[in-house]
Amino acid sequence: MQATDDVITQGLGPNLALEPHAELAALLTRPLVLRGRSVANRLWLAPMAGLGHVAFREVLAHYGGCGLAFTEMCSARAVPTENPRVSPVFRWRDAELGTLVCQIAGADPAELARAARRVEAEGFFGVDINMGCSVSGIVKKGAGAALLRDHDAALAALDAVRGAVSIPVFVKFRTGWSPEVEPAVTLARRMESAGADCLIFHPRVAPDKRTRPPLRDHIRAVAGAVSIPVFGNGDVITPEDCLDMLRATGCAGVSVGRMAIARPWLFAEWTGGEMPAEVLAGDGFRDYALRLADALDRHFDPIRALKRFKLFTIYFAANFTFGHSLQSRFLAAKSMDAVREAASTQLVPGLRLVRRPNMNLFNI
Repeated sequence: MQATDDVITQGLGPNLALEPHAELAALLTRPLVLRGRSVANRLWLAPMAGLGHVAFREVLAHYGGCGLAFTEMCSARAVPTENPRVSPVFRWRDAELGTLVCQIAGADPAELARAARRVEAEGFFGVDINMGCSVSGIVKKGAGAALLRDHDAALAALDAVRGAVSIPVFVKFRTGWSPEVEPAVTLARRMESAGADCLIFHPRVAPDKRTRPPLRDHIRAVAGAVSIPVFGNGDVITPEDCLDMLRATGCAGVSVGRMAIARPWLFAEWTGGEMPAEVLAGDGFRDYALRLADALDRHFDPIRALKRFKLFTIYFAANFTFGHSLQSRFLAAKSMDAVREAASTQLVPGLRLVRRPNMNLFNI
């Protein structure tokens, strides 16, 4: 089948890795200094529960180009005594600590401060306070997006963390619980005054599970209200999306979530870096699936490794025109060896790929 703007074919060499936009690469590769610490570029991996674990980040490091990566959400209550050899979320490779931010979630300022001290002591680049998660179990505890209902509580959390550490402090937050952007703008200004070094903003209301498009005007409003860097997040799928977000909002950089799981080499592609040979040769997706399977086996027990791989398949399969069928093959696997067998036999040259992954799968 001939490649079109929307469908490309695996195995077409350079067509698989789209030519990076020179303007986009120039914008993203501007260095950024936060509290005296330098970040190589402005394209970062967003924190994602169940997906941004140590195994995925190891694979991501192979492809290169990611300025900063964020851990999965870690409980502030648990972090001070957490054992990294046992914890599924508070776990890392020593080699990544210099570009890794630990995200913590909680409502109690004292607990958040203790967690932040442990994060700093372990050598992380920075600590991120979760004020965006709207999962009911988190919100019921007054954490995550619940803090957006009470700005004084949000500021108390930030004050405690800022006072506890000298490393950069990030805040990931949303528009809030109503569609008006003014409360988010006010909160952003207060967070800057309280010592936040960088804000990562997702322009959707807290209850919205990606059923409506993000409002990029909200990113522009927040970014224009403060002098500290604001990174935009939400539905950045193609290099054109990324460039449009930067142009339209004036944000300092972009944080990518689900699309990074679908195509982890996008960081190298969009920043104009060196693309891995297997991607250029058209074997990127099979290589990725096998690398992730091996990394999961190294870092987790067999049961957890298999569960984590199956979470990944939703985003991976969205790359293909017949993604549901491909995903079902992976979901039927009963072991990691069966996963590898499926990857080796199903991910063959000639599979039809979509330029924009299937958003219906992404929204599951």
